[in-house]
Amino acid sequence: MTQNYIPRDEIRPPQIIYALYLAGLVTANITLLIGVVIAYVYRREAAPWLQQHYRYLIRTFWIGTLYASIAFLLSIVMVGLLIWPLLAVWLGVRCILGWINVRQGQPPARPGSWLW
Repeated sequence: MTQNYIPRDEIRPPQIIYALYLAGLVTANITLLIGVVIAYVYRREAAPWLQQHYRYLIRTFWIGTLYASIAFLLSIVMVGLLIWPLLAVWLGVRCILGWINVRQGQPPARPGSWLW
């Protein structure tokens, strides 16, 4: 079985963004903001399959922001306290699946998904 050659320079930015998003779980989310800015910068000139990763990453940021806002509002009535761990798992799974796909030279399975 042969694997297509994927230039490291092409896949490095999305890998860094996935890592920044994962780091956002412990760094008060500042790395998430840095990651989405990088995704916006690199998405236009990327190969089509990598553009799908950037779309996925940008959507992850904005959907995560929406989910975090809902969790924050619901935290006022204590329900949101249960949502925060689910949000962390959601972000972790999205990033790990995306990272695996980019390493394999494939676009994300469902870049338009709100879940995984």
